[in-house]
Amino acid sequence: MTPGQTPGQAAATDQGSRPGAGLSMRSATELVAGFADGSIDPVAVTQDALAAIEAHDKQVNAMVLVDAEGALEAARASARRWEQGSPLGPADGVPTTIKDILLTRGWPTLRGSRLIEEAGPWPDDAPAVARLRESGSVLLGKNTAPEFAWKGVTDSLRHGATGNPWGAELTAGGSSGGAAAAVGLGMGVWAPGTDGGGSVRIPASFTGTVALKGTYGRVPMFPSSPYGTVAHAGPMTRSVRDAAFLLDILSGPDSRDWSAEAPPTNSFLEGLDAGVRGLRIAFSPTLGFDVTNDPEVEAAVRAAVEVLARAGAEVEEIDPGIDDPVDAFHVLWFTGAAKVLEGYGPGAIEQIDPGLAEAIRSFGLGVSASHFLDAVAVRMDLGRAMGAFHETYDVLLTPTMPIAAFPVGQPAPDGWVSDLWTSWTPYTYPFNLTQQPSLSVPCGFTADERPVGLQVVGARHADALVLRVGQAYEALTDWHRCVPTLLRHTATDTHHEE
Repeated sequence: MTPGQTPGQAAATDQGSRPGAGLSMRSATELVAGFADGSIDPVAVTQDALAAIEAHDKQVNAMVLVDAEGALEAARASARRWEQGSPLGPADGVPTTIKDILLTRGWPTLRGSRLIEEAGPWPDDAPAVARLRESGSVLLGKNTAPEFAWKGVTDSLRHGATGNPWGAELTAGGSSGGAAAAVGLGMGVWAPGTDGGGSVRIPASFTGTVALKGTYGRVPMFPSSPYGTVAHAGPMTRSVRDAAFLLDILSGPDSRDWSAEAPPTNSFLEGLDAGVRGLRIAFSPTLGFDVTNDPEVEAAVRAAVEVLARAGAEVEEIDPGIDDPVDAFHVLWFTGAAKVLEGYGPGAIEQIDPGLAEAIRSFGLGVSASHFLDAVAVRMDLGRAMGAFHETYDVLLTPTMPIAAFPVGQPAPDGWVSDLWTSWTPYTYPFNLTQQPSLSVPCGFTADERPVGLQVVGARHADALVLRVGQAYEALTDWHRCVPTLLRHTATDTHHEE
């Protein structure tokens, strides 16, 4: 057993690890090595991913579009390239799904909204999609998202609710919940997601997967998000190594994003295994906010922190000395949401998710320029404070979420103080305001097998260091290898077994 693991969770790991659960549950790095030496066939991997969609999507509703014929054609082309020794790019043949917020050439991008017509045309790829296509990745289809990616769970009037690999009756989180559910169940090996307030990290925590919100601009975006410069894109995977691999691909340049960072000069895989000895790590269980964590969540996170301390990190429990910026975040987020609706006419607000409509009316309409700039000033002060904090501490550790997944179809846990998603995501949205890299890695379970996430936060541009800390923790534990409930309860003959 790994530190903090209960006997029941040890059994969940021992009953089967992800590498043995089907080709599409292998890591991307393992698959690419197999493609190169001929031991693994890209077509078989894509068939396995499509079989996983067929077997599980009726339970979790992770997909809004599946192009099986196009995916198999792309996989066959990849197989020919590998046979000829001329792969298109570093991920040639690796099957992926795409969050239905990101433009994808030839496929509708409906953003979970009944306001958007399917007809198109759809001529463009978002930068993340373009980089995946150029790398040879096999595009399987599109993932569910809440309307305009506005909240921390995944459900919409158009597409319904998305369940969790660890129990279809649980939410997968949001807004990248469809992508997280797909990755967790082998409906593709990885996926790009978007994160404006926690939208890759919330689902990663709830589904036992890995996700990185990189430094703002690390992954180019087009079109520009109506939520402005709090909106990021990033990799969603089953391991930290694959997150670094995918970040290498997604970080490719794109002239359509005027705010994008310069392309990295080194691979994010370089130095990934350097460990944490001597690193100065701060641990803050609540960021100093008025939050009470679920006791099982806090216990799992504290055990994870202790793993890193034993690995040689200099760990200090300390709050960063910041105030909860939720009011400023609401102004920036919901004025953006209100702007989205402008193009759909004056009656649009009556046709959208009622929760989104209520939030726009409460926080997004009638905001003066002065009030908006006050929110920007709060953001700037927060960024300065965190910049100063990271002069002393290399990274900050927190729970990704104060809670584990709650029932699907609900906006918040039973009896929660508010239905608004920011009321139960206090540790994610602050770092969208500051544009810092933030990684969620699985670090344990509640007694009833709901995953828990550890968040690793670094200074702006310290993406490689954040990944290095996550990799050091992952290398010492087995949480990322635990097999989701839905896979353990499904007949194995739906997968190609090795």
